[in-house]
Amino acid sequence: MAVYTDITEAELGAFLQGYAIGDLLSYKGIAEGTENSNFILHTTGGSYILTLYEKRVERGDLPFFLGLMEHLAQRGLSCPLPVRRRDGEVIGELAGRAAAIITFLEGMWPRRPTAAHCREVGAALAAMHVAGSDFALTRPNALSLPGWRTLWDASRARADEVEPGLEAEVAGDFADLEAGWPTDLPQGVIHADLFPDNVFFLGNELSGLIDFYFACNDMLAYDVATCLNAWCFERDHAFNLTKGTALLAGYQSVRPLSDAEIKALPLLCRGSALRFMLTRLYDWLTVADGAMVQKRDPLEYIRKMRFHRQIASASEYGIARP
Repeated sequence: MAVYTDITEAELGAFLQGYAIGDLLSYKGIAEGTENSNFILHTTGGSYILTLYEKRVERGDLPFFLGLMEHLAQRGLSCPLPVRRRDGEVIGELAGRAAAIITFLEGMWPRRPTAAHCREVGAALAAMHVAGSDFALTRPNALSLPGWRTLWDASRARADEVEPGLEAEVAGDFADLEAGWPTDLPQGVIHADLFPDNVFFLGNELSGLIDFYFACNDMLAYDVATCLNAWCFERDHAFNLTKGTALLAGYQSVRPLSDAEIKALPLLCRGSALRFMLTRLYDWLTVADGAMVQKRDPLEYIRKMRFHRQIASASEYGIARP
């Protein structure tokens, strides 16, 4: 559930006086999502998404997130556009939370992605990387290696409760990643969370990318690795080579990967799998049932970590030269 802060019609009506989007007709909470409270608004001016930013999102990061959406939209990428208030600002306050209104994006996310979806996603990710290359603001990736170590230090003592032997297994992963993690690959703005529920389609045509609230600056190829993890495994946790080939071909049709990026891809995929396993593990072990944070099973990403350890070269993901 993703409505953690409820709002009244009177509160919302007063808040909307700060915008030139018409009068409120209706509003409804959106169940999907894990970080913030989201509502769909219908006004006499159209349909919009209202987001109330909860405790996991730092208010100081909002100019980066919202500014990035504006920048990408101006560069032709299909993504929601923040609506400016009458005073010119994009951030307001509602129910004691920082809040923003963004434009409504038509489409649905694919519950069972196909190879065609994967190719579209790869191309859109590359287009985002190109469009974000001249974005002026920067934000470090709080969930790269040092952040993973912090999560692990808070979870490792109980890791074997999830699966026996997990503590020793992850300790080995950290040793390999900290010894070999690349530092000289092309960098830029990455989405960092481009899972299927953050990509909308109309039929087989991609209509836009959403949810930029993990966006940051990091290695562009790391974003590709995260998409391989998010889009190219089946429900039985088997890697689908056809989907991997399609996603990588789509990406390279817009921005070809360098030789160094291709060589690093297995390690980046392994690191990305560890990152999502650790955030799930931390929440699984430390967040009380019924709390605000949605808990996801870490076992899915434990299996993906094990798959990536066996990969000898990026050709096993379906990489091909453009």
